[in-house]
Amino acid sequence: MSRVQLALDVTDLDAAVDFYSALLGVSPAKRKPGYANFAVEDPPLKLVLFEGERGGTLNHLGIEVTDSDEVASATARLDAAGLATDERRSETCCYATQDKVWVADPDGARWEVYNVLGDTPTFFAEGEGPDGATAAACCN
Repeated sequence: MSRVQLALDVTDLDAAVDFYSALLGVSPAKRKPGYANFAVEDPPLKLVLFEGERGGTLNHLGIEVTDSDEVASATARLDAAGLATDERRSETCCYATQDKVWVADPDGARWEVYNVLGDTPTFFAEGEGPDGATAAACCN
C-alpha cells in the first residue's frame, strides 16, 4: 500500500499527539523523544511530527511505498523528467532505516519517496548527532 506522508514541525509534541490522535481516531504507531508518527489506514496517510522551535510549519512531504523497487522506479521517473534528485540507500533517519529519493517542487517544498527497511533505536545512524547539518541531511 502506498500512502502520502505529511511531516509537520510542532512546538509541543504531547499536545500535538493528543490533538492528532483525536482528529485521526488513532494512536501513534511510533513515539520517541521529540518524534511521533501515525500510520492512518483511512485515508491512507503517514503523519510525522517533529518537536522543535518551528511549530506550525511544514517540515516535508512524502510518499511511502511498499518496496525499494518502487523507490528506484520513482527515481528513474523523476530523473527522466529532468528533476534534480537526491537518492539515499539504507539511510538511518526518523528511527528507521530507509531507501529514499528526495526532490523539490518548483517552490522548494521537499518531497521524499521512501520505503522503510526496518526500525532503529536511534533517530540518526550511529556516530551522527542531532546537529543542524545532520538533521537537515536526514529529513530535508
